Amino acid sequence: MHDIVQMKKQHPCGENAWKIIRLGADIRIKCQGCGQSVMMARREFEKKMKKVIESANPN
Repeated sequence: MHDIVQMKKQHPCGENAWKIIRLGADIRIKCQGCGQSVMMARREFEKKMKKVIESANPN
């Protein structure tokens, strides 16, 4: 949780960094540019995510 991820497609505001704010069967992510949040199914999220930019747990 609180990781910053890059999605395959950028948000309409032009930003491509998203912060994970909720985990579970559904995942809520928040745009780092405009602050809009989007909820999607875990399977859809895993398909649309490109890479982790910054991990909240540096282990």
